[in-house]
Formats: sequence, structure tokens, C-alpha cells
Amino acid sequence: MRILIDILHPAHVHFFRNFHAEMSKRGHQLRITARAKECSIELLERYGLPYELISVQRSGQLGLAAELMQRTYRLAQVIRAFRPTVMTGIMGPSIALAGKIHRVPAVVFYDTEFAAQTNWFVYPLAYSVCTPDCYEGEVRGTHRTYAGYHELAYLHPNRFAPDPGKLEAFGLSPGEPYSIVRFVSWQAIHDRREGGLTVEQKRELVRLLEQHGRVLISSEGPLPDDLQDKKVGGPIQDIHHLLAFAQLIVGESATMASEAGVLGVPAVFIAKTGRGYINDQERRYGLVRHFTEDRFAEAVETVTGLLHGMLPADLRTRAREQLLSEKIDVTEWMVSYFEQQFSAG
Repeated sequence: MRILIDILHPAHVHFFRNFHAEMSKRGHQLRITARAKECSIELLERYGLPYELISVQRSGQLGLAAELMQRTYRLAQVIRAFRPTVMTGIMGPSIALAGKIHRVPAVVFYDTEFAAQTNWFVYPLAYSVCTPDCYEGEVRGTHRTYAGYHELAYLHPNRFAPDPGKLEAFGLSPGEPYSIVRFVSWQAIHDRREGGLTVEQKRELVRLLEQHGRVLISSEGPLPDDLQDKKVGGPIQDIHHLLAFAQLIVGESATMASEAGVLGVPAVFIAKTGRGYINDQERRYGLVRHFTEDRFAEAVETVTGLLHGMLPADLRTRAREQLLSEKIDVTEWMVSYFEQQFSAG
């Protein structure tokens, strides 16, 4: 089998890297096309994954539309040279369009229901759309579901073991309490409805968390001068070891909130739009709490409660154990699905 993987975002590197390793070990040929967004290229290089850069992130609707056309054209060139059996990616506008034009099946993974414009365009063009079984949106076309989240492709215990020895590279002492704050840039096409936290709200969160230990900030966009010294520094490929030992994760990233949840770390996610997988983790396991920006005061109250032991360690452990008993190793599911669908014979 010849598999083309298209990477649009740093999180996609994590999602596909174990799949790439497993399929390579089984003798399949793989090629990666990539988009330069935040640290996506650095991650590919840190993991030793060969790639072909075919676009750089642009901003605004016109810029994103132009980038989509560029990516589709460049993908067509790669398709002609590599002759893939199948293409795959997360969200997948370029692979779905190029796949339909060049008659190569595109398997699209996605978990974001409110990206209505992209989903309306992509889903009918794809060979199949694969989502968590807690996905709450409608899929026009062939729909496959699995009992998991994207984050369980790389944070399932079969794939990841937290190592406290990795914390020193982030400037942390053994046993030092710390929290992580994540701010996003809201530049994706599906972020048009989002406003994001104000600078003062960001400062308020940091001041509150600082009363209970170090605060480390991960941010897609520039930070105010007074928060610059709190920016996370360390090996980006080890960020999940940093998450695993945090006392709390707070911010605007649904992905990082979900990563925290599957690691058994409480998370507070603040954004206008929700996700089916966030709802699942909140309602079934209580490890993630979601608040819209207009409920910021409630979010602050919850952060305060969590810092004061609202969710003690034994409850977190039991919640994570329940989650892992009910969810699967998503990479294992991916390998099985591709070999069943596309392997000759």
C-alpha cells in the first residue's frame, strides 16, 4: 500500500506519527506533505519524519482560499509522482478535492462539528469520514466511527508513558507545582465565530494560577510584554510529558484540554464553540470543564475550586481509568481500517 499523509497543523503530526511508524514496519510505503503552521515542521523534523513542504499558513478568508488552491495544485504533483493507493489527513479539504480529481480515495479524520463550511465541502468528496463516536455533527457521505478521541492516537498508554525526567528541560524542579495556560490565534477558517479571551482576562487567569505555583504559557500568537517570561521553553516533542504532571490546564485550546483529560489532568476550556469530544469528557468523566467567554467568571470560580482540591487525585485516577476502559487505542484502529480497506488481496 502507498499512503500519502497530509499535515496541516502540529497536532496532526502527533495524530499520524504512530500510524506512520506502524504502517512502515508492516512494509507499506508512506509519504508526508506538510503545511508550515506554528511548530508543525519542527515537530516533523524532531520525530525524524521525512516530508515535503507544500504550503505556508496564510490568514484571512482570501489567504486561506489561495492556500487551498496552492495545496491542491502541489498535491496533484505529488500524486502523479508517488501514485498513492490512498490519501489521509485531518479536516482534509486539499486531499478530498485532489483525490476526487485524480481518483485517489481520501480518508478524512475530523472531530470539529462547527466547521460547517469546510465539512459541507469536504465530506461528500471523501472516500470516508472517520470521527469519534461522540461526534455530534451530520456527515454527508460514508461515515466511520471509533470509540476514542484524536488524542488517543498518541496518548493512549500503549503509545505514551509520562516521564518526570523530561521536566528539567522545561526549567522545572522535581515535585514543583505548576499549571499550563494555552492561548490560540483563532486564524483557522472555522474560527470566524470565536472572539477569544481579552488580554486582561489572560492576565487574570495567570495571576490566579500563580498563587498556586509556576505558570507556563503556550501561545500561538504574541504575548503581552508582562507575560513573555512565562512562555513555555523546552523540547516541543516532549510537551505531553509537561502536560501529564501539571496540576491544571486552562485555556482556549480544545485539543490541549482533551490531551489533559486523557492524561487524567483537570482542564478548563474557554471558548465560544464546543466539541462533541469535549462534551463527552465533561459529562462522562468530569475531567474537562467547558465555559463560553461570557461565562468567564464561572470559569474563574471553577479554576479556583480545582486549585483547592475540587477534583482530588483519587477521583482523577478513577475517572481516567474509566475513560481508558471505554475508549480504544486509535492508532490500532487506524492500522486495521486501512489494511482492511486498501491492502491488495
